[in-house]
Amino acid sequence: MTPALAVPTAVVDLLVPAPLSAAAVADRAVPTALVVVARQPLVTSPLVRHLAEQHDIDLTRVAGTGTGGAITRHDVENASRLAGGPLHRTNRPTSPRARRLATQLGVDLARIEHGSGPKGSIIGADVLARPRPDSKTPRPLQEVFASDLSPGRDPLRSADAATARTANMRRRTAALMARSKREIPHYFLSTEIDMSEAIGWVRDTNATRFVTERLLAAALLLRAVVIAALEVPETNGHWVDDEFRPASGVHLGVAVSMRGGGLIAPCIADAHTRSLDELMSALRDVVGRVRTGRLRSGDLVDPTITVTNLGDQGATAVFGVIYPPQVALAGFGKIVERPWAEHGLLGVRPIVVATVSADHRASDGQSGSRFLNRIDTHLQAPEKL
Repeated sequence: MTPALAVPTAVVDLLVPAPLSAAAVADRAVPTALVVVARQPLVTSPLVRHLAEQHDIDLTRVAGTGTGGAITRHDVENASRLAGGPLHRTNRPTSPRARRLATQLGVDLARIEHGSGPKGSIIGADVLARPRPDSKTPRPLQEVFASDLSPGRDPLRSADAATARTANMRRRTAALMARSKREIPHYFLSTEIDMSEAIGWVRDTNATRFVTERLLAAALLLRAVVIAALEVPETNGHWVDDEFRPASGVHLGVAVSMRGGGLIAPCIADAHTRSLDELMSALRDVVGRVRTGRLRSGDLVDPTITVTNLGDQGATAVFGVIYPPQVALAGFGKIVERPWAEHGLLGVRPIVVATVSADHRASDGQSGSRFLNRIDTHLQAPEKL
């Protein structure tokens, strides 16, 4: 048997180090923050990837808090906040859609003074209501309300929902109209129109029709505005980026009051291609959809001119505020019987006060007067409408 090799004790101490104490192990521990493990991020939603790309977030460095370690939208938002990103430029509650729209449109959330969501939170409609940085044109009212009136959403399911919705709409309408008055140099004109021929023609025409096919005097007013807008193009179009852009056709906005309060002006697209009966049918349809809270996307196309008629509310005249980026708004009051002199003879006639509110950057008083005159002329020959 080979004898065991005798190894000096000093050599043994070099080959087999003495066990380290607990304190020594703690001192030599590698900090966890320096350990980088290459991995593929667990992402379960395309929205997470989209948000990460928008805000330059490296998903491999984000710890997921979702099921199985999946990275959620909140994880990306937290990472953006810690990095000083644009997702959290306000301390108030903000919906994800509002943050996304703010990034896409370049809107500073900190400049939105009042949110219209629950408890003052900022929602998408608040962002859309802000003017874009690259344009001096305020957002159209249709786009402001699009999120609240989208298909499939019924805001009138409960009294509380209707009340909150009405309050929000009034606040946003007031903000838009205030901006319109500040930025648009309005001028206002009015004229009185004899409606004898128009009312008589409507009465005779309806006598031979079924009830569902009968016309209202309002349809003649809309048709007269459509034709006048084509004849006076300075009143039909949009003011965008400090220049007037006339429209080739007429997309007619009709101001409609909503049940419980609030106002919106849905659009009858291509009104210049519709006959009087088609215009009457479109008016019935759009008013019905407004009153039931079921507007369609086609109803929210930007009008090129808007009409407001408060005759059914008893007002004898209305001078409206222009809906930007439009450049004119026509108004009609209640048809009332008044003394009327013609050819030296005094009689009583049904009279309506027609008004126009117009943008002085796109037209002047002469254009506005011609616009009202053309409306009057067409209403004196209703059979041609």
